[in-house]
Amino acid sequence: MDLGDGIMQAVNKCQIFSFLPFKSQITENKVSPVSLELEKFKSEKLNEAEISLHFSDKQEDELSALLYDHKEAFASDKEPLGAIIGYESDITLNIERPYPPLLRRPAYSETPKSREALEIHITELLNLDLIRNVGHNEEVEIATPVIVAWHKEKSRMVGTLEL
Repeated sequence: MDLGDGIMQAVNKCQIFSFLPFKSQITENKVSPVSLELEKFKSEKLNEAEISLHFSDKQEDELSALLYDHKEAFASDKEPLGAIIGYESDITLNIERPYPPLLRRPAYSETPKSREALEIHITELLNLDLIRNVGHNEEVEIATPVIVAWHKEKSRMVGTLEL
């Protein structure tokens, strides 16, 4: 064996025991499908959300990820009540006659546009079996005034229920 063969054997041994770079040192331009879905969620669902200016970028990303992870709990066009499964809430109504003065106020005047929106909201609630029609002689435990709130040409029915 001459000197050249000895040098080649030493080089081969070094190659056997050489260290591979850490994954963090390898730069790959792969984007995970989850991050693509999260970005789509941010642009479609959170585009009108106003996140506090006091949040850092990291906190804003963590909040967005949390909302994305639990997006089924929120209402949407397809699921107007959200999709929380396995949780039931009991509401105990504690209003006795005479009713509080706030419930005896005269009705607010409404525009035809608000009246039409209110009819649509009431129809949706009736179809979802969340409310029911009450006869004029029927005694009810609770009644609450409602108004129609508008935001960017979308309406929302708002009522006050104090327990």
